[in-house]
Order: sequence, then C-alpha cells, then structure tokens
Amino acid sequence: MPTRRSQPAPILIALALVVYSAVMVALTMLKAFYVIGLLWDPAEQRNRSLSLLPFNDFVEAGSWFGPLFDYLGNLAFFVPFGVLVYVLLADARRPLLWATGCGLVFSLGVETAQYVFALGYSDIDDVIMNTLGAFLGALVARLLGPRFYPVWIWLALLLGVVFAVLVGLGDRLGDPDRVVQV
Repeated sequence: MPTRRSQPAPILIALALVVYSAVMVALTMLKAFYVIGLLWDPAEQRNRSLSLLPFNDFVEAGSWFGPLFDYLGNLAFFVPFGVLVYVLLADARRPLLWATGCGLVFSLGVETAQYVFALGYSDIDDVIMNTLGAFLGALVARLLGPRFYPVWIWLALLLGVVFAVLVGLGDRLGDPDRVVQV
C-alpha cells in the first residue's frame, strides 16, 4: 500500500510566509534604512507620492519599457507570497480566493504605509499587479500540487537567509567608483 508523504508542518509554512513577508516589507518600505551594495541611495527613499489612476505610467513615461518592467516586477514579487498563502491554507475552503485576498490586503497595507510614513511611491498599479501576482502564485501552487509545497517553503526560507546576508554585507558589495547616476 503506497504511503502518502506527510505535508509540511503548518508552523514551518507560517514561518516561511513571515520570512518572505519580512523581505517584501524591507524591499518596499525600509530601503531608507539600509543598503545592499550600491543598488539604491537610502537618502532618496524617503518620499511620499500617490497615484490613483490605473496604468497612468504608460501615459506619462517616455517609453513602454519602464512601466512594463515595474508592472512585471510587482507581479513577480507577489507570486511567492501567493504560493505560500495557498500552501498554508490549502485545506481551507477556497484557498485560491484566500491567497488572492491576502495579496490584496497585504499590498494595500504596504502602499498605505508607504504613503503615511513617506517611505515610497504609493500606486494603484502596484496594488493591481501585486494582487494578480498573489493570484498567479496561488494558481501555480494549486496546479503543481502538494509535492512541491516543501520546495516553496525551503526556497522562501533560503531567500530570507540570503537577504539577511546581503543586508549584513551592506555597501561592502559595491564599488563606489563605478556608480553611475542616472
């Protein structure tokens, strides 16, 4: 009789979700307080702006590439979040809907906090693309099934460790003489 592999412990799934969420918060709202290499200037991260017109970046941008890159980046950023929420709630009723809703709420929370605390650019497009990313992540988790759940969990935990190491190394990763201001 074949044995069913045991599912990851809910506490491990929750830990992976918390770790990935912390990385998301750090990369969206806390860049004014640390640096990885010389990828950004922390002094330029303290700002407040609000854009409530959907897909306005395509109208205002000089090219289509910048907005498209931002949209796809936001979408991809929330895919792991959607995967992890789906894995955590896989036995719940409508886990795909729950994961999408959690993505929406988390994204709204981040965008609101960015605006309130002047820690970034608050944009309705981010909410739309983040929510879509969470939905696609949940869909991936659903389609690939439980055998991949441990993969998603360990990748999220590994990402948290890599992120912590990169933050710990800080500006030692970059060469200030090679920075080009754009």
